[in-house]
Amino acid sequence: MQQLVILGATGSIGQSTLKVAAAHPERFAVLALTAHRSVNAMLQLCLRFQPRFAVMSDHAAALELQQQLRAAQCTTDVLAGEQALSDIAAHPDADMVMAAIVGAAGLLPTLAAVKAAKTVLLANKEALVMAGAFFMQQVRQSGARLLPIDSEHNAIFQCLPATLQQAVCEHQLQADSLQQQSISKIILTASGGPFLQKPLDEFTQITPAQAVAHPNWDMGQKISVDSATMMNKGLELIEAHWLFQCPVEQIEVVIHPQSVIHSMVQYQDGSVIAQLGQPDMCTPIAYAMAYPERISTQVPPLDFSTLSALTFSKAEQARFPNLYLAIDACRYGQAATTALNAANEVAVAAFLAGRLRFDQIALVNADVLEQFATAQATELEAILELDQQARKATEQLIIRQLA
Repeated sequence: MQQLVILGATGSIGQSTLKVAAAHPERFAVLALTAHRSVNAMLQLCLRFQPRFAVMSDHAAALELQQQLRAAQCTTDVLAGEQALSDIAAHPDADMVMAAIVGAAGLLPTLAAVKAAKTVLLANKEALVMAGAFFMQQVRQSGARLLPIDSEHNAIFQCLPATLQQAVCEHQLQADSLQQQSISKIILTASGGPFLQKPLDEFTQITPAQAVAHPNWDMGQKISVDSATMMNKGLELIEAHWLFQCPVEQIEVVIHPQSVIHSMVQYQDGSVIAQLGQPDMCTPIAYAMAYPERISTQVPPLDFSTLSALTFSKAEQARFPNLYLAIDACRYGQAATTALNAANEVAVAAFLAGRLRFDQIALVNADVLEQFATAQATELEAILELDQQARKATEQLIIRQLA
């Protein structure tokens, strides 16, 4: 029986994780659930799954949840604050931690799980985008197991030889590990989001409601906007660079609107191995939770007799400048990716709040990346300080845009 902690339980990844756990009660028990301030959603989850702990990073929300749970005679202990997130991620009774808090807020609790040598299911891509070298060093030193949850990285993982899969889990990959296994390229697929065919001169009129309406995937607002700008794919490229020790020059992004092929690995003999499936996050989550076994999900298999054509195209820089900013940042190094991630989080929040146009997200991100391209940050404290500096710089740029 695996004792499960879900960081970000009320989000789409958290919900899918609970769905898989509920389907296999003989394998998984819910030790703790966490959220920011979604009291009503957390209340329902606590009543259903009866975790030992519930953590709300917002103190007022924690107090409200505690009162409601007591009224419902639920015995779940409620904890509050950012430190409580890290404490519960490293709890001695936790076996497996789903790291699904979106954004920079997920870095410290995910690191806490790594340092405590847990099995970490990594859905928080910002942990690697912000602190890839430092984060992976901690995985190696602690003996934690790391399994990728993003559908693309999970697909790549499934397409690797078993020896490389084990090396990825324990971060024992070397700079030439892929080459030694005759791998020439990693291919990340991208749906292209809702604006793949939209005329570029109409991008200034895109609304938040349009940007969060993803054609294939059910995701949160921030990730949906990132998908629309393809920053999400840029962050995934950076994540793949660290997870698989793969040079950025050997990672290719292709547009695949149907989201049937989730990613591919190209070998030196010309073979390409792909992972296919429905666009449902329960599949990669279940694969990681049970690895190296496979367990059933409620996801229906593909019916190839009814599939429409699978199409592919190159991502245009004029349409998706954020993707190319992420590639540039990856080449610059750790500090540049930290700064770009921080800028993007602030810019997307400003867009969702109606303070910034959709097309201005990339312009702001580019300015911040230029400011911090040659910065240096290798230790955690320096990384967190750089993150804050980039956020302040981004906010100043947005204010100037509004002036």
